[in-house]
Amino acid sequence: MPKKNAPKLNAQPRIHQRAREIQEYGTVTHALPLDLEEPVRLESTQRLNQLLADTMTLRDLYKKSHWQVAGPTFYQLHLLFDKHFNEQSELVDTIAERIQLLGGLSIAMAHDVAETTQIERPPRGREEVPVQISRLLDAHQIIISQCRQLAERAEKLGDAGTNDLAVSDVLRTNELQVWFLSEHLVTMPLVEAIDTASAAD
Repeated sequence: MPKKNAPKLNAQPRIHQRAREIQEYGTVTHALPLDLEEPVRLESTQRLNQLLADTMTLRDLYKKSHWQVAGPTFYQLHLLFDKHFNEQSELVDTIAERIQLLGGLSIAMAHDVAETTQIERPPRGREEVPVQISRLLDAHQIIISQCRQLAERAEKLGDAGTNDLAVSDVLRTNELQVWFLSEHLVTMPLVEAIDTASAAD
C-alpha cells in the first residue's frame, strides 16, 4: 500500500531547474581516507586547476592547428596535431579526475578556462606553420614549467599521487610532444643536399 504523503510519480520531465550550488569552486570537501589534510588537498587542487586550464587551452590550440594547417607538410602535421590533441584530451581527464578525487572542483567551462590560462590567445585566423608550431612550443613550455613546480611542491606536501601525475603523465607527455614539434622547425633542404664544404670554396 502506498504511503499517504509519498510524492506522485509523473513521466513529465521537470525542465529549467535551478538551485544553489552544492559546492563552491575553490573548496575541498568529502575528505576520503587519503591521509592528506585539507590544506594540502586545497593547495594541490588549486595548482592542478591552473595546470588543467592550461592543458585545456593547449588541447584546443592543437585542434585549431589541426584544422587550419596549410602547406607542403599539411598531411604530416594534420595527423600529428590530431594525435597530440587526443593525448592532451586524455591528460585533461586525468588532471580533472585527480582534482575531484582530492575533493575539489575541476574548472570546466570555456570562459572560465580563458580567464585562467597563462597561454597567449592566438588570433582567430590562419597562421603560417612555423608560427603555429612556435605557439604550441611556447604553450608546452608553460605547462612543463608548471609540472616541475607542481611535482616539487607535491613531494614536499606528501601528496605522492599528484607528484606522480605531474611527472609520469603530464610532464613526460609534454616533453615527448615538444620533441616531435621541434624537429619541424629545423631548417633542412627538401630535395637537394647542400654541401657546405664545397660551397665555401
